[in-house]
Amino acid sequence: MQDIPQKVTKILTEKLGIAESEITPEANFVKDLGIDSLDYAEIVMEFEQTFDIRIPDDDADKMQTFGQAVKYIEEKVKK
Repeated sequence: MQDIPQKVTKILTEKLGIAESEITPEANFVKDLGIDSLDYAEIVMEFEQTFDIRIPDDDADKMQTFGQAVKYIEEKVKK
């Protein structure tokens, strides 16, 4: 199986220009990583393209940390 946490980390570091060391499972996208709503929308679209999944807006709103995003994507990819 593909390494989802590694791919999510790569997306975040490339899109946001943040250090990989800042990304932890508990890292909150807004509070810890400083992501605004426009950045977040772009990241969600990148997740959809990279993993070939569809993320409804309601689900996207629930992904507030790196760990939650990884877990969500892992569940979607399994289906």
